[in-house]
Amino acid sequence: QVQLVESGGGLVQAGGSLRLSCAASGRTFSRSAMGWFRQAPGKEREFVAAISWSGTSTYYADSVKGRFTISREYAADTVHLQMNSLKPEDTAVYYCASDARRFSNGQTMGGPDPEIRSWGQGTQVTVSS
Repeated sequence: QVQLVESGGGLVQAGGSLRLSCAASGRTFSRSAMGWFRQAPGKEREFVAAISWSGTSTYYADSVKGRFTISREYAADTVHLQMNSLKPEDTAVYYCASDARRFSNGQTMGGPDPEIRSWGQGTQVTVSS
């Protein structure tokens, strides 16, 4: 079982940037696609971004394309989410997740029925206007 711990959340003004990190423990990190999801108050959790097990493919929600970048560091078993040009509507708790399927490209993490092996505890991101 992969354990995930997020960090890097905080309060930022609109137009600013934050970098989230997710540290993974367990032996399956290098074989798993990884993703970020978020949940705003009163809303359902939604997909934000995913990266394939190989790191060669990335996928983004339309709402964050061109502003957010997902990446991974194999040596540190860590996945990052660089968030630029932040908007108040990006305010949410951000969750890191690992795909339950090995050697996945991560595309299905953005689909209607993602298969998630593990979730992090979440980190709060607040964007003020």
